Amino acid sequence: MSKAAKSTYLITGGSGFVGSHLADALLARGDSVVVLDNLSTGRLHNLRPHPNLGFVHGSVLDELMVDELTRQCDVVVHLAAAVGVKLIVEQPLRCLTTNIRGSEIVIEAAYRHRKKVLITSTSEIYGKNSSGPLREDADRILGSPSVVRWAYSTAKAVDEILANAYHRERGLPTIVVRLFNTVGPRQSPAYGMVIPRLVRQAVNGEPLTVFGDGRQTRCFAHVTDVVDALLMLLDREAAVGQTFNIGSDKEVSILELAKLIIQHTGSTSGIELIPYHEAYIQGFEDMTRRVPDTTKLRELTGWVPRRTLDEILIEVVKEARKDLLASVR
Repeated sequence: MSKAAKSTYLITGGSGFVGSHLADALLARGDSVVVLDNLSTGRLHNLRPHPNLGFVHGSVLDELMVDELTRQCDVVVHLAAAVGVKLIVEQPLRCLTTNIRGSEIVIEAAYRHRKKVLITSTSEIYGKNSSGPLREDADRILGSPSVVRWAYSTAKAVDEILANAYHRERGLPTIVVRLFNTVGPRQSPAYGMVIPRLVRQAVNGEPLTVFGDGRQTRCFAHVTDVVDALLMLLDREAAVGQTFNIGSDKEVSILELAKLIIQHTGSTSGIELIPYHEAYIQGFEDMTRRVPDTTKLRELTGWVPRRTLDEILIEVVKEARKDLLASVR
C-alpha cells in the first residue's frame, strides 16, 4: 500500500537501533524525518546524512522541545525508551522515569497538536506468561513489583494504557506495537542484547556466556522486517486504536543459538552456563518461552517476516568482524 502524500515524521530515539533503520526506510520512500535523541544509548553515526533528515540532540523529558517538534511534524513515532535487560536491572529509576514520564510528555504533545502517534511497547508486557503463541489479549503474569524486570513491564503497560485512554476518551489517533526480540545491524551488545553479545564473544574468541540452563526459547526478527511492519501500520487507518505484536514465531533455545553462532563464526570458543544469580542482581526472574501470535498484524497488512535466523546471524557476524577490525587499527 503506497502513500500519495509525503509526511514529516518525528522519531524519538531515532538514532538508536530500530529508530535509525526506520528513518532510513522513511527517507527512502520520500518522507522527511526529524530525530530527537539524547544519545544515551543511540549513536549519531547510525544516521546517514540526507537532505530530508534533521537531528535534534535532546530528551523526551524536555516538554517544550517535544511540543515544538511535534507541532512541526505530521506523525510521531515514539521509540525513545530505556531498553535491554542489563540496563533495566542496573538503572531501574532512570528506566522508569524515561519510559513513563517520557511517554506521557510525547502523548500529551501529540494530543495538543492532533498528530498520529505510534507507541512502541515490548513483549515484556506479558511478564512470565510462557504460554504461546501470545495474542495481544493474552493475560499478563507478573511477579513482585520489587523485581525490577516486572516494574519495567508495568511501566510499559502504563504507556499503553495512556495511549489507549487518549484514543478512547479524546480521539487521539494512536497505534501501539509490542516488539519481540528485534535483531540486526547497529544493535549494540552493551545492554544485554543476546545475539550481538554472543556474536562478539565468539568473534573475540571468548566463552559464550549463556544465562540459566540455556533451555529458555526466544524468537528473533530482523530489524528490516520489523520496520516493514511499522510502515504498514503507520499507513493504515484501520490500525489506529489497535495494539499489534511484531516478531518472528520461529523458536530457538538460547543454548542452540549459541551453538549456531559458533558455527557461523567458525569460533573455537566454548559455551559457559552462568546462573542467573551470578549474571544479575538477586531476585532476577526470567521466562522459559516467549512467542508472539502475529495473526492480527498479518490479517490487516499481510506482513510476515522474510529473513531467517541464519540470514540474521550472517549479517550480525559480518558487522561484528568489521567492528573488531576497526578497533585494532
